[in-house]
Amino acid sequence: MVKTIKLEPISQETVVQTDANILSALLDNELNILHDCNSRGICSTCHVYIKSGMESLSPISRREQRTLEVITTTQTNSRLACQARVMGEGVVVELPAGTYVTAIEDTESLIGRRAEQNILHPITGKVLVESGKLITRSMISQLNDTRTQVSDYLAHTTDT
Repeated sequence: MVKTIKLEPISQETVVQTDANILSALLDNELNILHDCNSRGICSTCHVYIKSGMESLSPISRREQRTLEVITTTQTNSRLACQARVMGEGVVVELPAGTYVTAIEDTESLIGRRAEQNILHPITGKVLVESGKLITRSMISQLNDTRTQVSDYLAHTTDT
């Protein structure tokens, strides 16, 4: 059975299988949302806001709650798209403003340019570079250090 969810701010509706996660719907619609931990619920790159229909989603697990606690942009309606499974109708998902950097190499070419939208930290969701501000080499170094730490952590973490 399928459920319809609405994606904001793009005002797009899509369908998802009952008990499938929100991330699958986002990826099926070719939206640029990351999932650095491979849907294990331990990074913040698939963080979304639920504008309505929270009761139509699976409950928040302990792992998801711990991850949400470290995201600086968390609100009471925050969920991780990889962990929130759609159980009923009426879910409206809002993507956070900004973008997570996918590859340090891609960002190297942006040094000295102005960010077209907020660039977000891959763990905390904190804005590293505000829209319209210059992208600096120190920001690239910080992201590189974080990526290494995340990779090391993921290599030594088991699912619980």
